Amino acid sequence: MLKFDVIIIGGGAAGFFAALIARSSGQTVAILEKTAVLLSKVRISGGGRCNVTHACFDPAKLVKNYPRGEKELLGPFHRFGPKDTIEWFESRGAFLKVEEDGRIFPTTDSSETIIQVLLAEAKELGVEIFLRQRIERIEKGFVIHANDRFEAKKMILATGSSKDGFAWAEQFGHTIQKPVPSLFTFNVPNSPLAELSGVCFEKVKLSVGSFSQTGPLLITHFGFSGPASLKLSAWAARYLYEQNYNVDLQIDWMPGCDTYTVLVELKNRLPNRTLLLENPFYFPKNFWKVFLAKFNDKRLNDFSLKELEEISKKIHKDIYVVNGKTTNKEEFVTCGGVTLKEVNFKTMESKICPGLYFAGEILDIDGITGGFNFQNAWTTGFIAGGLQ
Repeated sequence: MLKFDVIIIGGGAAGFFAALIARSSGQTVAILEKTAVLLSKVRISGGGRCNVTHACFDPAKLVKNYPRGEKELLGPFHRFGPKDTIEWFESRGAFLKVEEDGRIFPTTDSSETIIQVLLAEAKELGVEIFLRQRIERIEKGFVIHANDRFEAKKMILATGSSKDGFAWAEQFGHTIQKPVPSLFTFNVPNSPLAELSGVCFEKVKLSVGSFSQTGPLLITHFGFSGPASLKLSAWAARYLYEQNYNVDLQIDWMPGCDTYTVLVELKNRLPNRTLLLENPFYFPKNFWKVFLAKFNDKRLNDFSLKELEEISKKIHKDIYVVNGKTTNKEEFVTCGGVTLKEVNFKTMESKICPGLYFAGEILDIDGITGGFNFQNAWTTGFIAGGLQ
């Protein structure tokens, strides 16, 4: 039997970081990974560039980017936040850069930079890594029956959204919030805007049910994508799941603008010009043409006030029928996991099973796109791996 102070199940970002922190404090540490590849999500994140974290350094503001986990992460982010993440990686030679939208990447624009730093640190510290581990069962204590038998005083579950991880957590008395997809784009079959694939908007407001989000939007051949879509899918994840992803999506193309007044003033000022050519809201020309199709290309003076009011209402309440979702590129995030009230966020230890700890996405925590999910992984891994 192989004995360690700490055994971490899961070789992703959270588990790996927990292993490094635990080993650096003098504990003997092993990582058990079921696949042949470590840090797989790190490798594909940000299109292979690895969105390490986000340049939001106020914990009170940072937690606002987590649809689930906002309250629980406030304390942990004071202990290990984005500044600490940046310092940790840069002190080991992985230099980072902040992009205009706040996302932080390695200056090499390669996730391999981050992976190599983590692997080198593990090698230097002497973290033992066991790949292709098929875990048959886990006994309290903790005795883990895998390809070999392992024993540890402390076990950290960092298995992401794996069903196995949830099953082990349940085995030790935890309740699991049903995992459902988060961070996805909206499919709109037969969308009248499909021909405009690639057209972007800097700021729109999207709403489904009682949920809404404002931000950039991208029209795609299948529907809608972009930050506003992804953020809305995160906050409304459970509602959308319950609706089987069949909902009415309302788009406000000009949030906060009194479009009716703009249209009336334009009609009075330039009665002989066409609304299509004037384009008072500076919409992409192809979009404006499709948007106005039912109103025909006529002079502003030929529009009744009722028609202008109808156009204005459509700008603010344009309805599209969503039927399904699409994963955001190769990234896949779920909401759901170990119920947060069952975990002590000062230590990441189970309140139910002493010696059992959690880190990363196995918890019912998820962030919006932009590096927030990785920051959750680094932070909870740091705390779970620390000396208690």
